[in-house]
Amino acid sequence: MTRDLRIRLAAPADLPAILALQRANLKSSLTPADIREQGFVTLVHSLDELERMHELAPSVVAEVEDEVVGYALTMLLEARPLVPALEPMFAALAGARFRGRPLATLRFYVMGQICVARAERGSGVFSALYAGHDALYGDRFDCIVTEVSAQNARSLRAHEKVGFERSVSYTDGGDEWLVLARALTATEP
Repeated sequence: MTRDLRIRLAAPADLPAILALQRANLKSSLTPADIREQGFVTLVHSLDELERMHELAPSVVAEVEDEVVGYALTMLLEARPLVPALEPMFAALAGARFRGRPLATLRFYVMGQICVARAERGSGVFSALYAGHDALYGDRFDCIVTEVSAQNARSLRAHEKVGFERSVSYTDGGDEWLVLARALTATEP
């Protein structure tokens, strides 16, 4: 584990740090080698979007020495209108299944995005963020759903390592997206 790693609910004061980490890891800001080796995020959020998502359910952050070094955005279904770019994923969820059950029959929310600072990758922050979601939201939800670009091999491996299972895929704008689901350990559907 990373030195003095603290996993906690994000505070409103953390949102600018989340946006800075997001900008530093956008696919459009990275070299092809970084994209291949380090992974990337694609969606750009505004401060207003994050504030409104936070009001519905705070995200989870990883902190080392008072610095946000990772985040995992909590996106309840009520936040769907806030991020129109995710509409293709939401449309794909209509036919998605998880462990043989229609996803629509389960209590779930979307992992709006997860990102770990480059210096902290490989140190357990990624899995700790999801463990934080288990502890903080496991009593309210059965599972978490997310999507990963088929081009993002690092992210796909990391998600599968923490228990995500492939549910459905779709193509949007020429990119293939894999929709993944993971049981929250407190509930295990």
